[in-house]
Amino acid sequence: MAKATKKKAAAPKKAAAPKVAKPAPAKEPSKKEVLMEKYVADLKEKVGEARPDMALLEGAVKACGPAIYKSDSATVAASSKDEMARIKKTFIAKKLGVTDEAKADAALADAIAKYGRSVRAKHRPVVYYLVAKALRKGSALK
Repeated sequence: MAKATKKKAAAPKKAAAPKVAKPAPAKEPSKKEVLMEKYVADLKEKVGEARPDMALLEGAVKACGPAIYKSDSATVAASSKDEMARIKKTFIAKKLGVTDEAKADAALADAIAKYGRSVRAKHRPVVYYLVAKALRKGSALK
């Protein structure tokens, strides 16, 4: 006679401990994000704009291109006539489409005055922002 064997009942499995998601390491801001913070701070502190138009500022940064990352071209030398002529030719005439010399000169002078003549390091995107705003050509940059 064959013996009947009984299988032992398997022990119930313990519930696995819930996995706790590790917080993702904080991502460092990009160079552009760091520079944008500087530009916003300049607009608030030096120009006096409580709420800068971020879309217009973003457009001004885009209009500057890679020049914002180079120390020499990242700022505007307001005392240099060559620099002012270059801004009128390349930014005001080409990007904004304003060909009237008097309007261009007035907008550029207004932007420099708002930024402050005593400020040596005038960030190029902030100057472009102020010029576009003075000429009411923000839609060309957005």
